Parts: sequence; C-alpha cells; structure tokens
Amino acid sequence: MAEKRIILEMGSGNDLYGGDYTKAACRAVQDALHHSSIILFRSLGYDHRTMRVQVTIGVQEPDKVDTVVVAAELPRGRAEVTAVFGGLNVHDPEQGTTHVIATAAVEAFLPADSDWRLSEPA
Repeated sequence: MAEKRIILEMGSGNDLYGGDYTKAACRAVQDALHHSSIILFRSLGYDHRTMRVQVTIGVQEPDKVDTVVVAAELPRGRAEVTAVFGGLNVHDPEQGTTHVIATAAVEAFLPADSDWRLSEPA
C-alpha cells in the first residue's frame, strides 16, 4: 500500500564539549519532536504503530552517529534513521575542543489509499 507523508519537523542539537555526534543527533530529534503536537491519531482513530518515521540526521561525521540510539528517541511509529553529511563543527583552538551541531529532519508516513486525504478538496 502506498504511503503519504503527514508530518515534517526539523530540529537542531549540539554537544558543546564532548564531541559526541550521537548525543547531538538525539538532541536534534528531541528539538524536532518538541515542535509537534500530533492529535491526528487519537482524533481519527489511527494506531500510531502503523506510522513509519524516517529521520535524517546531518552531521560532519555521519559514521560517528549510532542510529540505533537515535531511533530509540522516537516515542511513536517504526523508526528508520539515516546519518548524512551536514550539520556543523565549530573548533575552539584555545580550548582544543570541537562543538558538534547536528540537524534533524523527522518525517512521518501513514499507509494511504490513492484517494485518501485529510479534507475534501476546495
């Protein structure tokens, strides 16, 4: 069955002193989630377990993100997490530290028939 995207939220997170890409990614996901209040499931009687949640994390070193840990941040749906090149590293030469900034795009999809829509066309 086809899917339709019903949610797109974005967030950012950081780890200022530990250089931990996973921690920054988890904070970015939490930031994105705090922008949403999704009453769709209760209002329309959908089971949130039917929702597929696709998360894209942007960081300077994607291979350092533990995507399993990031997926555990999601309270609903079936999570799929991918880390890609993006975000920002800010190096502090005086302190010898790198501040890691991650970005997150959280997309949610529900199964839908081809004629499925939330409202009638105008």
